[in-house]
Amino acid sequence: MTLTKAIIAEAISKKMSYSNKESLEMLDSLLEIMKQTLESGEDVLISGFGKFSVKEKMERKGRNPQNGQPMMIAPMKVLTFKYSGKLRDRINGKK
Repeated sequence: MTLTKAIIAEAISKKMSYSNKESLEMLDSLLEIMKQTLESGEDVLISGFGKFSVKEKMERKGRNPQNGQPMMIAPMKVLTFKYSGKLRDRINGKK
C-alpha cells in the first residue's frame, strides 16, 4: 500500500487529536515549506529520517529511444534523498 497525503493527515489527526482538515492543512504547510526550501537550492535535513538535496546534472550524450539517434540531454536539476543511519537500521529491523 502506498502512503498518501490523506493517509498521513488521518494518522496525524488520530495521534494528535486534530481534525482531519487541520491535519491536512499542517501537512500541506510542511510540504510547501520543504518545496520552497528545495527550490531555493537549500537542503532539507530531517534528523533521524534523511536529507533531501537538489543536485545539478550536466549536459550529457544520450540516445533517442524511439529511433536510436544520438542526442544531447539538457542540463537539469534533480532531487536526491539520502536516508539516515537510524532509518536504515529501522528498515533492517535493528532498533
